[in-house]
Amino acid sequence: MRSEKIFHAKQVNRLKITATIITFNEAKNIRTALESVAWADETLVVDSQSTDETCEIARACGARVISREWPGFSAQKQFAAEAATHDFIFSLDADERVSPELLSSIHRIRAEESSSADGFRIARRTFYMNRWIRGGGWYPDFQLRLYDRRRGGWQGAHVHESVRMETGARVEKLQGDILHYSFADAGEHARLIAERYAPLGARQMYEGGRRTSKLEIAVAGTLAFTRSYFLKGGFRDGVAGFCIARFAAHHAFLKHLLLWEMQQREKVER
Repeated sequence: MRSEKIFHAKQVNRLKITATIITFNEAKNIRTALESVAWADETLVVDSQSTDETCEIARACGARVISREWPGFSAQKQFAAEAATHDFIFSLDADERVSPELLSSIHRIRAEESSSADGFRIARRTFYMNRWIRGGGWYPDFQLRLYDRRRGGWQGAHVHESVRMETGARVEKLQGDILHYSFADAGEHARLIAERYAPLGARQMYEGGRRTSKLEIAVAGTLAFTRSYFLKGGFRDGVAGFCIARFAAHHAFLKHLLLWEMQQREKVER
């Protein structure tokens, strides 16, 4: 009887975590993503008015679902954190999964009555062109994904959103990886650069006061390719590493070109 009471006390006092996922038309991914965080005390999906079966699948998996208009990546993830029941948040994207080693690390934290840190940085490993990527700046790609919302929050106007902890917050690294199943194929990679990442990146630079030039447009792609393929070891990943570097070059070129167009419109409007 005494051992049962001790076990019950540990269960009551253990650290509570809400796993949050933001979605839009993620019917093909959401079930596996939620299964990956089934260990959480609460799973919360904030959906941007999907037109597929995302919400129905999420509810069937036991998640609490909130539907709202899309305000941007950072704002949507911050809303999810604020809507969570528990203060400790584990943020996962719909195309990501928790590795077994990471799950063991999280279990160790959850067994504690209070966390040893306010936030935890986790390596993210990406699966691309049928292989796990090692170079090109894609690994370990540390992300702060498990954190106390009372000590930090999401920032980033358009792209590259991340959790920023307040001054004095304790941040540690967790063993294990977030497994990222990124682009389905090269076509999707190219499309998302053209339709999402480059336009949003250019907009973020423009609003941040950054300006570009014809020279920067000309050299941006070459510099990005050199960084990815040579300086960050993309060559170790064979054809996949070359493609990552080539797409990085295209992204950099297009982002600067779009920024330059914004500058030209600004001059005309004056």
